[in-house]
Amino acid sequence: MAERAVVKVVEAQETSEGAGVRLRRSIGTPQLDHLDPFLLLDEFKSDRRDDYAAGFPDHPHRGFETVTYMLAGSMLHRDHRGNEGHLVAGSVQWMTAGRGIIHSEMPQQKDGLMWGFQLWVNLPAREKMREPRYQDIPPERIPLIQDGSASIRVIAGEVHGTRGPVEGIATAPTYLDASLPAGARWRYALPAGHNAFCYVFEGRARVGPEDRAQEVRAGQLAVLGEGDAVSVATAVAPARLLLVAARPLGEPIARYGPFVMNTREEVMQAFRDFSEGSLGT
Repeated sequence: MAERAVVKVVEAQETSEGAGVRLRRSIGTPQLDHLDPFLLLDEFKSDRRDDYAAGFPDHPHRGFETVTYMLAGSMLHRDHRGNEGHLVAGSVQWMTAGRGIIHSEMPQQKDGLMWGFQLWVNLPAREKMREPRYQDIPPERIPLIQDGSASIRVIAGEVHGTRGPVEGIATAPTYLDASLPAGARWRYALPAGHNAFCYVFEGRARVGPEDRAQEVRAGQLAVLGEGDAVSVATAVAPARLLLVAARPLGEPIARYGPFVMNTREEVMQAFRDFSEGSLGT
């Protein structure tokens, strides 16, 4: 197997979204606008109520998928079609917005730690106007397996024959939450041709071939180069990270705010549909 090297390290940038939720963004910044098919990656983490209490009131989406992974805290999701879901610690929601969803994501706690991630994944042109759908996955449905010294939560993709519960996604994603103890080395086979990244959110790790490994610390994202495997190692302290990969689409991207289409005209149509009340109908 050809091991993937780190080709770029991106420092997550402090920003805010929704009604003032504080978060750190690593994809969707001037340093990394996108990594086909990934459009955005946010980490939200705070135990200060003022940083998250206002949440994400009603807002629209069209043309892509949002993936919310909760590590701590609780979030209530509602949309204009009457769907409702409760995201608790350890749960995942993979929402395919398709032709349109107007929804809210609101914290369900007054204090305590709120911690998680939201990833935006582009849809191919043929699926941008598809019927919206949800995959709401509770913690107990996400396999936790041991792969050598690493403990892996398999959200999407496969590890030694154990598949994650997310299915039917056009870009055939891999989405793993990997915990490594101190002094560990973990090697994982990734599909050749898929774009991939590691996002370290606890500790620090050395990513890439042993002779060219690059240190990546918490709050940094490592873009991986070509190959069909990745190696991650720790030294004197443990680390935890997301390993995410998917098939690139290679299609034009026209995006503005909550709409991601292939042309400017399609984006303008999304705004018209939203203003006229026909988005997602």
